[in-house]
Amino acid sequence: MSERFFVELGKEDHVFAAAHFITFNKNVCERIHGHNYRVRVTVEGLLDENAYVVDFIALRDGLKKILLELDHHVLLPTRHPMIHVAEENGEIVARFEGRRWVFPIDDCVLMEIQQTTAELLAKWIGERLLAQWQSEMNWQPASLVVKVDENHEQWGVWEKRIG
Repeated sequence: MSERFFVELGKEDHVFAAAHFITFNKNVCERIHGHNYRVRVTVEGLLDENAYVVDFIALRDGLKKILLELDHHVLLPTRHPMIHVAEENGEIVARFEGRRWVFPIDDCVLMEIQQTTAELLAKWIGERLLAQWQSEMNWQPASLVVKVDENHEQWGVWEKRIG
C-alpha cells in the first residue's frame, strides 16, 4: 500500500465578501447580491527535506493574498456568452439582455470565467495558487482541491490532479 501526504487549510480569516450574479436556465439572471465566502484548500504532494508537503505559512499567506484581491469587490465573468462586460469611460458596464449595471472600475474584479459560481470561483482561486507556487517556488503539488463555501456549508469544489 502506498502512502499519500496532504495538508489542509481552512482558517477563519480565509474569507472574502463579494457581490455577484449568475444566470441559469438560459435566460434567467439573478439580482446582484453578496456572500461572505469561505475557502478551504487541500494540497497533496511528496514530503520535502523538511518533511512538509508545503509550508503552512507559505500556503496561508499565498491564499490570503489571492482572497484580498476578491474581498469587497463585484465579481464579473468575462467569458459568459450572454453577460457582456466592458470598460466604458472609466467604468465597468455589465449587460444581460435588457438589464445594465454600472460600477466604478476599482470596485470590480473581471474574471476570465463563464459564471461566478462557487465551483468556478474555486477553480479560479486554485489556478492562481498553482501559478503562484510555480513562479515563486518552482513547485507544483500532486493534486490540489479548493472548496468555496458561499452560504453556510454550500460548497463549490474544484480538484486538479497534477502528478
